[in-house]
Amino acid sequence: MRIYSVQKPHLPPLEMSSRFRTEIAYFMTPSGESGAPELGPGEYWIRLADVIRWLDEGVICVVSPLDAESQAEIELTEEQERWLEWLVENEIEHLRVESP
Repeated sequence: MRIYSVQKPHLPPLEMSSRFRTEIAYFMTPSGESGAPELGPGEYWIRLADVIRWLDEGVICVVSPLDAESQAEIELTEEQERWLEWLVENEIEHLRVESP
């Protein structure tokens, strides 16, 4: 799958494994929260301040879908770190995911 910058369409896409399609939801900022705009199909908003924090901490906190009060810290994979670094390097918050 490919990740495209909506903000910088001239930027070449980042190749990611197909598994990442389910993982990206852990990172997205919901529409209307923290300045996230309404998004189109296959689009995501990832707040840059969060990206920097996750890279610094090496983990992401995930809320249980069964119990909103239960959270778990999940260590970032190498692929996730590479993607987050790409976002920071290119100052990207708005992106689109496409499968080839």
